[in-house]
Amino acid sequence: MRVAILGVGTVGTEVANVLIKNSDLIVSRAGVSITPVVGVVRNLSKHKDSIIPLTDDIDSVINRDDIDVFIELMGGIDKPYEIISKILERKKAVVTANKALLAYYRNELEALAGDTAFGYEASVAGGIPIIKALREGLSANHIQKIMGIMNGTSNYILTNMMNSGVQFDEALKKAQELGYAEADPTFDIGGFDTAHKLLILASIAYCVHAKPEDILIEGISQISSEDIYFANEFEYAIKLLAIAKRGEGTLELRVHPAFISKDKMLANVNGVMNAVSVVGDAVGESLFYGAGAGGSATASAVISDLIDIAREIRNPMLGYKAPLESAPLKLLKPNQIRTKYYLRLKVADEVGVLAKITNLMSQNNLSIDSFLQKAKSKDEGCATLFFTTHTCLEADMLRVINSLENENFIKAKPFMIRIES
Repeated sequence: MRVAILGVGTVGTEVANVLIKNSDLIVSRAGVSITPVVGVVRNLSKHKDSIIPLTDDIDSVINRDDIDVFIELMGGIDKPYEIISKILERKKAVVTANKALLAYYRNELEALAGDTAFGYEASVAGGIPIIKALREGLSANHIQKIMGIMNGTSNYILTNMMNSGVQFDEALKKAQELGYAEADPTFDIGGFDTAHKLLILASIAYCVHAKPEDILIEGISQISSEDIYFANEFEYAIKLLAIAKRGEGTLELRVHPAFISKDKMLANVNGVMNAVSVVGDAVGESLFYGAGAGGSATASAVISDLIDIAREIRNPMLGYKAPLESAPLKLLKPNQIRTKYYLRLKVADEVGVLAKITNLMSQNNLSIDSFLQKAKSKDEGCATLFFTTHTCLEADMLRVINSLENENFIKAKPFMIRIES
């Protein structure tokens, strides 16, 4: 089987390396040899030591009849969609690691692919075979919940903040020095990378066609040392979580930092590692853990798709041949979410402030679960108050925060983190 690699960067180079280095093993597993015959790059002068032939003429490659599978590793959204559409129109198989592309165009690509093989295991959680698990291993289950850590950059930063007591900016700088974070880390720390992955999993699990603009996405840049202090006091870890929860005819999809009890498995996934918890009605909870990024892990997932194609395994692209529900699940708006909350407030250190806050919360259907006041340092002129609530409606919490912002005794913008069980 002859393959072309469209985009020979870190992952594309590693795909070629593994296909050549482990060729005997791959032949044994696939039944045929899988040979990278050409790679496409933007600038030939930057790839003088490539182990496969290269070209910068992508049109000449995608029109070749002797290529069996095209591996798209270019990145971006619209241009890859245009290129893959042309390939699928020629009934040629495609493998991609491009989660942003799939977050926006997975349904269009499914329609174009039809019975043509289309693999994308590498698009979510690197080397963890979570897509295969949802499409195949857990296919007899109604998926009740998916909750995962799917971005190694953010997980490394939060782990460093929790374990070393450093501020966000210092943890980010360290991640950049180690190569875990890009020079512009917005895509990772803003939650967008995780959101793209969640939408892909949600399509497989729930037959939902949402786009990033339809769901709640929050990043980790506002997490402070005070939030870390509270988390440690109450035996929580802080993680950037991707969450999908099925209700009675409803579905909530959200990405945000969250408190999670330290006795939970996900709370103990540290550094750049990823993990995804899936709860099925028949199987219960399963946890998938492993390397979520990096050339080798992602290449492993790409090649697993190539082997499936070589074996002539033809799964439906999104894992179903008919709608999964008798009626489509209704996607909840962000303000319709119900969960528990943590609230951090900087307030004037004066009599009556606490009573005003608790009265405002009570008037808006918020029931306080716990309260903590951090001891003031000598140079502080205000007090830091921490609250957690029982389960309540997001709209009620947002209304309280909006009201507090208009109070004279509030000395900094209120900050909220959701709590997940």
